[in-house]
Amino acid sequence: MMKRKWLFGVAALALIGIVLLIRGLWTDDGVAARSQARVVPVEVATVERKPMPVRLDSLGNVTPIASVAIKPRVDTTITAVHFRDGAEVKRGDLLFTLDGRAIEAQIAQTEGAIARDKAQLEGAERDVNRYTDLVAKSATPVVNLDNAKTQADVFRAAIKADTGLLENLKVQLSYCTITAPIDGRISAAAVKVGNFVRQADTAPMATINQMAPVYVSFTVPQKVLPEIRKALAAESATIEATIPGDQKRATGQVTMIENSVDAATGMVTIRATMPNKDELLWPGTLVTTELTLRVEPQAVVVPSTAVQVSQAGNFVFVINDEIAKMQPVKVERTVGDQSVIGSGLNGGETVVTDGQLQLSNGARVNARKAKVAGG
Repeated sequence: MMKRKWLFGVAALALIGIVLLIRGLWTDDGVAARSQARVVPVEVATVERKPMPVRLDSLGNVTPIASVAIKPRVDTTITAVHFRDGAEVKRGDLLFTLDGRAIEAQIAQTEGAIARDKAQLEGAERDVNRYTDLVAKSATPVVNLDNAKTQADVFRAAIKADTGLLENLKVQLSYCTITAPIDGRISAAAVKVGNFVRQADTAPMATINQMAPVYVSFTVPQKVLPEIRKALAAESATIEATIPGDQKRATGQVTMIENSVDAATGMVTIRATMPNKDELLWPGTLVTTELTLRVEPQAVVVPSTAVQVSQAGNFVFVINDEIAKMQPVKVERTVGDQSVIGSGLNGGETVVTDGQLQLSNGARVNARKAKVAGG
């Protein structure tokens, strides 16, 4: 019995010791001791001051400066197609030949009518000269002379009308030879040799799009419109367009701001002209645009991975004497993988870029520089 009581006493003392130990670990002193003992490995970077562009990113689309739909201007049959589908064409290149034999026949008929009218006019003019002499000798009534002059005027009018008809027919015949009105790239031919085409046809025979230069149009919020206009006035605005999935960039200049803001969306349309000599931009393509307004010479910059978000706003962990401290910051904008800080940092500080999930305010860290990509 005494042995059992002794065992119960030892167990009770052990239990009390465990409870006291747990309570000691959960006191503030215990937490501080554990945090002092625990060192968190992190990667860090130095806050820099350097020139950074002020950019506006948007989505835009490519449109041709000139686009011509080739349509027939006479009702006839196609006799030849002189281009390869999708080929590059120059202004004046022959594209289609149409059947013009009916018009050529009308031209020949009109030329014959003009020759007849000219012969009749010569006869009428001879009559005028003859009647003029006879009237002077009082050998014929004046009415004969007047009738001869009227007949001559009739033939002159007929010649003028037939000449006009001939010129119109020649113009109609010229429509049977279709050439490229602009430089560009032509679409696939919608019609082939032997097809009958009409002036009333709505679908074009082919379409030519000018490829260089081209337009890139995009929209920006109305609140940045004053900055854009200021940058255009200072001639500091440049634009780059990138096709998704392609690393190449096309550069150009902003050439037009729409004269009104869309009241429904609060957006304004901007148009840039891109030289596009290498035909990187294709009409109809959706592109990412970067409009650079100016370059800020001394911007405070940190890697974007250093910026964390909480309910109170953005913050970074600043390392001082191997201790991490939460520092609230205001992020003005992001350029690539870097964030421009408006307030909270001055440059030169050391901030954590990796390992923040294990940190708390006041934690001790083991800092190492972040590895450089490709290094």
